[in-house]
Amino acid sequence: MLYLQDGQNLFDPRTSFVPGRTWEVREQADAAIEAGEVEPLIIVGLYNTGDRRLAEYTHERDWRMGGGEANEYGLLLTRELLPWIADHYRVRTDREIDGPGGSSLGGLVSLYVGLRYATWFGKLAVLSPSVWWNHKSILGYVNERAPEIWDRPKLWLDIGDHEGRRAVHDVEHLNRRLKANHWVPGKTLHFEKVHGGTHDEASWARRVRPMLKFLFPANSNEQ
Repeated sequence: MLYLQDGQNLFDPRTSFVPGRTWEVREQADAAIEAGEVEPLIIVGLYNTGDRRLAEYTHERDWRMGGGEANEYGLLLTRELLPWIADHYRVRTDREIDGPGGSSLGGLVSLYVGLRYATWFGKLAVLSPSVWWNHKSILGYVNERAPEIWDRPKLWLDIGDHEGRRAVHDVEHLNRRLKANHWVPGKTLHFEKVHGGTHDEASWARRVRPMLKFLFPANSNEQ
C-alpha cells in the first residue's frame, strides 16, 4: 500500500490546490496495472490540514518558520491509520509492501517518516523533496538514522531540472548521501533528474507511473 501526502491533489480535480490539476494517480496506476507493469495495490491519499501542513510535514522546528511535528504525524500513520486500514479492508500489512510518498514538503515528511519508522515501511516515494528545510537538516538525519536501519527501504527520489538550480543541487546532494549510506542504485534506490520537470501537479503526474514501476513492479518476489 502507498500512503500519499496532500491527498487533495491526487485524484479529484475539484479538491486540488490548483483547481482542475491533479496527480492523476488513479489513471496512472490503472494504466500501469493494466499494462502488467505494476502489481495491483491500494493507494491512500491523506489530505493535508491546510494551515497545519507545514508543521505536520517538517521534522525539525525552524526558528523563523516554526514546524517540527513530523514525528507526531508518523505516529498518526503507524499507530492509527495503518491499523484502521487493516481493520476495515482486506489488505496485507507487510513492511515490504507499505510505504509513504509525497512531493515538496510531502516528499520531505515521507522520507523522514520512512526512516524514522523503518520497521513499518519498506518503500518510499520522495518526489521533489524540500531538502532546504531548516538548513538541510534532513541530510544529517539520513547519516544519523541509516546505521540503525537493518534493511534499507526501497526509495524513489526525483527532482525536475526546471525546479531551480538550488533545489536540483540539494536533491543531488541527498542522492549522494543515500548512496554513501548504502542505498544501491537500481536496487534499493532510483534517482532521476526529470527532463523538463517542474514543481507542480502536472509534472508529478508524469512521474507517478515510473515511480510505481520501480516501487511496486509486477511479478516481483516482494509482492
